[in-house]
Amino acid sequence: MKTVYQTEFSNLKLVRRGKVRDIYDLGEYVLFVAADRISAFDVIMKDPIPGKGALLSQISAFWFKTTNHIIANHFITNNVSDYPPECMEYHEDLENRSMLVKKCKVLPVECIVRGYVAGSGWKEYKSKGTITGIPLPTGLVEFDRLPEPIFTPSTKEDEGHDINIPFSQAEEILGKEIAAKVKEASIALYKFAAEYLEKNNLILADTKFEFGLTESGDVMLIDEALTPDSSRFWLKETYAPGKEQTNFDKQVLRDYLESINWNKQPPPPDLSSEVIHKTIDKYQEAYLRIVK
Repeated sequence: MKTVYQTEFSNLKLVRRGKVRDIYDLGEYVLFVAADRISAFDVIMKDPIPGKGALLSQISAFWFKTTNHIIANHFITNNVSDYPPECMEYHEDLENRSMLVKKCKVLPVECIVRGYVAGSGWKEYKSKGTITGIPLPTGLVEFDRLPEPIFTPSTKEDEGHDINIPFSQAEEILGKEIAAKVKEASIALYKFAAEYLEKNNLILADTKFEFGLTESGDVMLIDEALTPDSSRFWLKETYAPGKEQTNFDKQVLRDYLESINWNKQPPPPDLSSEVIHKTIDKYQEAYLRIVK
């Protein structure tokens, strides 16, 4: 498969180039193209992970099709033959790594659900006994399962790191009604996916969702869903609290960047071929365990 670091579709209107996706306005619809870029600590690496975008796009499409009984989403199709005529000359670049989606007003909050104590949540818990201000039982160790999944929103920063916020602040940003809807949907999506993945020997430790509003004001799931970029996956058979987990996400990249004492600011360091290969292997295994 062709490696795509970024797309250059001259006769389509590029509206945004995100950390991974190039987004084109097609008038009535929007075209999402998942490139092979990868980010860590909110910085885009210079080196692509060949084939990563295609895996992400197909995983998201699977979840959009599987979870629309929980909440509506923006997915229309990922069959390139059904795209508008102006996309046809880019068929090769679009195949397997794109989707046609509905337009919406994007909500300015990241919707994170945590089922386990890990990452930034573990750092806060160690110092305060809370995660985004939510009190948790004492005596938890790193990677412990929480009694119930918790909703821990964050800001959505265009540059730099997103900032964890209490639910009360999400209510101020979104309004209480919309905040309640995205919280309920996020937890329902997490629980559905966690149960599905456990049957495939994966633990869904945490995940991030994004939502938008339709013209009529209805909430719908957008962006990506339950991919190795937006989620923390662990191997169930080797899981044990208090020790390092077998990951199926970009943790291998994060671990490498931590090991070289990079300051987590641009410019990013070069990635070795070993790190690139290990990273794509993780994404491929996650894909095979999810999309069966």
